[in-house]
Formats: sequence, C-alpha cells, structure tokens
Amino acid sequence: MSETTAQDIDRLEGEASLARPYARAIFELAKQQGQYQQWSDSLALMAAVVSNPTMKQMLDNPRLTREGAGELVITACGSDIGESAANLLRMLAENNRLEQLPMIAALYSRLRDEAEGTVEAQVISARPLSDAQKDAIADALKQRLGRDVQLNCSVNEDLVGGAVIRAGDLIIDGSAVEHLRQLSSALVH
Repeated sequence: MSETTAQDIDRLEGEASLARPYARAIFELAKQQGQYQQWSDSLALMAAVVSNPTMKQMLDNPRLTREGAGELVITACGSDIGESAANLLRMLAENNRLEQLPMIAALYSRLRDEAEGTVEAQVISARPLSDAQKDAIADALKQRLGRDVQLNCSVNEDLVGGAVIRAGDLIIDGSAVEHLRQLSSALVH
C-alpha cells in the first residue's frame, strides 16, 4: 500500500469541499423523490464516463466549450441517465466541475449510507473469500460500526495473504505485506 502524503490529503480535502454542496443537493433531491438508487446508479455512470482516459482527453480540448463538454458527457452516458441527471451534467459543465463527479458520487454514497443506516465496506483479500468469511467480516463490522454492512470484495494477490478492509473512515490492514512491513520496522528499531 502506498503512503498518503500531506499534499494528497490537502488535494482530496479541496476536492471534497468543492464536491460537497453538489452531493448534498443531489442527496436532498433523491430523498424528496425517493430515488436513492437511481441517483447512485446515475452518479456512478457519470463518474465513470468523466474518469475515462479518452473522455478526459476530449474534455481537456481547449476548443470544447463548457456547454459542449456537458453535452458530450450526456451523449456518452446515453439513455441510462434521466433528465435531472442530464441537467446536473449541464450545470457541472457550466461551472467547470465535471472532474468533481467521482468525489460527488463518493460523498453522495456516504450520505445515502448514513441515511439508510448502512455502510459500504471494501474488502481486498489475497485470495477469494468464502461466504462464511464474508459473513464473519460483515458481522464483525456491524458490531463495531453499529450499522448494516454491504461488502464489496476484490482480490489482490500482491497482498500475499490476509486482507485490507475499508469502511468509511475505518481502515484495517491485516495483509501479510503490512505484517512484514511492521516486522521489518521493529527489527530496524
């Protein structure tokens, strides 16, 4: 795992402060309309589109107007987003904030999880987890966090063994790589 520098943290906090008002406004709209899932899906799609390297190159073209940028992303998203999401894209493009979509989506997800009393946990393990292991992790996190837990599991063989769990601000690094790093550090000191 790479270390996060102070500069990275400052950049992320800056992005979050720019994205937060949009995420809150979208969350309030979704709440009023009872469309939490639809907005989650739309935001995930829009964030993926603007994060695509080819799309980034197109959006960085100095000849592309802000209005054109918004319409380009709307076209790329296709019919998978509704008119409200298209209007959001137009507004973000007009305010030169399309690059904030991944952070807006992440902040919206946290607001939604909080409102629904759930938390999404990322579990990265060295090998695929069995259903029993997933249940044990979910139960332990539920006890610790006091909320229902939705696991998103992935495999990274570079961990050698163990797992890394991220749930909100909680990070548990039980990977073999981390244990070796700690052992190395202890031996040096």
